[in-house]
Amino acid sequence: MDPTNHLSILNLAAALERVGGDNELLEEVAKLFLDSAPDLLGQIREAVARRDPQALQHAAHTLKGSVGNFGAEAAFDAALRLEKMGRAGDLAGVKEAFEALEAEMQRLEPALASLGGGRG
Repeated sequence: MDPTNHLSILNLAAALERVGGDNELLEEVAKLFLDSAPDLLGQIREAVARRDPQALQHAAHTLKGSVGNFGAEAAFDAALRLEKMGRAGDLAGVKEAFEALEAEMQRLEPALASLGGGRG
């Protein structure tokens, strides 16, 4: 698959701006994210299963910050939604919100891998 098809999922210009225009640094940040994202998603999954709003807020906030580095608005918004649910302690619809986040992360991973992360 053509990697440029994936790039619409993230804002490459914004991501490059965050790393001072350094493509190699952006690739390294993407690799680090690809390594850490499964653990963060696991923490969110666990918080959802335990119905733990504080753990949900913390893990979703961490993931939101990470995806924000890439200008991945849909994934950012999905993580923000979960973070807000955790902050409010209102977990109505949390499973659906988590499924939406998982779907966005599945879309984001190949885009980041196409930056040089070696996956996808």
